[in-house]
This record gives sequence, C-alpha cells and structure tokens, in this order.
Amino acid sequence: MDQFKPSPDVQSHATVPQEFQHIFLVTGPAGCGKTTVAQHLASQMNVPYIEGDDFHPPANKEKMSNGIPLNDNDRWDWLITLKDEAVKNLETSDACIVTCSALKKKYRDVIRVANYEHPSVQIHFVFLKVDEEVLQKRVASRIGHYMKADMVHSQMVALEEPDLELETDVIRIDVRQDKEQVQREAWERVEAKMKEYEELLKARKQQNGHATPAYS
Repeated sequence: MDQFKPSPDVQSHATVPQEFQHIFLVTGPAGCGKTTVAQHLASQMNVPYIEGDDFHPPANKEKMSNGIPLNDNDRWDWLITLKDEAVKNLETSDACIVTCSALKKKYRDVIRVANYEHPSVQIHFVFLKVDEEVLQKRVASRIGHYMKADMVHSQMVALEEPDLELETDVIRIDVRQDKEQVQREAWERVEAKMKEYEELLKARKQQNGHATPAYS
C-alpha cells in the first residue's frame, strides 16, 4: 500500500495539535447554490450550519435590497462576526458549515485568522465555480430574493477566483452540473479532506507511541 501523503494544506502543519476542528465555508457568488450545498454537507456530517446572510447588519441588508453592492467597509465587521460565530459553534461540535460569498482573497484571509487565534481550528473553503450566464438565469428565477441582475454582475467583477496552488485550503466544485451531482461531489471531497486530517493524527499518535522516552 502506498504511504499516506496528505494534501499541501495538511502537510503545512509543522506541529500537530492534539485534535482538529474544522470550519468549512461554502463560497461563491450569489446564485451559485451555496445554501443547497451547505445544508447537504451539514446534514451528512450532522454539524451546525451558519447561513452567512443572516449575520449581515440591517444597513447591509438595506443596501442589497435596494440593489446597491456592498463595499469592503460593509463587509469587514460581517466577516469577523461570521468567523467568531463559527469558532463559537466549535465549542459543541468538531466541525461546522458556513455560507459566505468570500469573493476576494482578503475576505477569505479574515476567516483564516481563526487558525492563528486557535491552532486546532482548520479552515476550508468549498468554492462553487460557475459562469455569469448561469448565475443570471438562476437569480432571475428566485422570486423575492434581494439579489438583482446588476448585483450578480458586480459580484462576478469583484470575484477573485482562488489560485489553488497558493490557496491550498480551497476545494473547487464545478456547479454547472446537476444539483445532485454537485452535492455528491462536494460531500465526497469534504469527507476525503476530513479523512486526511484523521490520518495525520493517527500517524502522529503512532509516531509518539514508538518514540523513545527521554529520561533526565
């Protein structure tokens, strides 16, 4: 059997905590299916689910309902609130699922701060990749949703698609497939990621178990 080789984000751990906790953020522009995928993952894992839009302050919701795109200043406190809420949920669960557009790298970096504050907390982004034409059709069919066509365009303009060689904590899913296939692939990729960390802990425990005790 080939020796277990974890992916780059797992290999980056110079020191391995006694346990891992995981925050999976389902990201992407409006209409890409974040809620559908996130709810499926939370159900499969039996872990808390945080809908990012619920945590926008009233001022942000009013801007979006009027078709006004949010700017960076509108998002900072919201992102910090989401990060803190996700970490709070880890007090009673070993993982949680969060929906958050996280269109720019600097937005994703705000969430990554959780790992610096709590080394046991691992951040993963499930990026739902889709083109603007498909998004416009989906949003147009969502009656009563605050997102308008021009806001979808503004999100696509703002989107900084993750560079998977640099952002090794990102799982990319093509959501132009049918819904069931997208859900299945997302779960398979997330489950595989969880197993990588389980193997890392197992290997470290075995290594420690065979280590020669140090005597003074």
